[in-house]
Amino acid sequence: MPTRIAWLAPALALAVALLGGCATMSEKECRTADWRDVGYRDGKAGYPRSRMAEHADACRKVGVTVDPQAYDTGRVRGLNQYCTPENGLDQGLHGGSYRNVCPPNFEPGFLRNYRAGREVYDQRNLVDSLDSDRGRLETKLDKADSDDERKRIRNQLHELDYRLRTEREILYIKENAVRGGVL
Repeated sequence: MPTRIAWLAPALALAVALLGGCATMSEKECRTADWRDVGYRDGKAGYPRSRMAEHADACRKVGVTVDPQAYDTGRVRGLNQYCTPENGLDQGLHGGSYRNVCPPNFEPGFLRNYRAGREVYDQRNLVDSLDSDRGRLETKLDKADSDDERKRIRNQLHELDYRLRTEREILYIKENAVRGGVL
């Protein structure tokens, strides 16, 4: 019996090591941190201010404290780059999440484009999912044992093809609206 679970100790050690690696900053990063730069990078990536507390937790373990004023100064500069309409569109198109970090004067433009980009992203995922469903149905059709089963699957394929055409047209319209700046 002991040989059957001999793998458990190394696996448990690996899991603990991986969980320990979840800190936002390494010991070296904490010791050499330019907190203004850390804040800038976090702002530019769209992290909320609570990210500073995560850094503080990681760095406290090695005796380093965060400089909140420098962090906030950098983060504001980073947010000014993150909260642009162009970046909102990019974040949406790539399925990024928005963490409600943009200042009120930047948020409307960012959100308008983010939502338009996110609609395209979601529509692409829907089309991809329907394409996958179509592939599975075609495989089922190839393996069907009876004429009745083949007929049923062909009907499903016909209905799916109609929906797929419709969803592709919607995707085309949304992509063109985004490309044309009609947001």
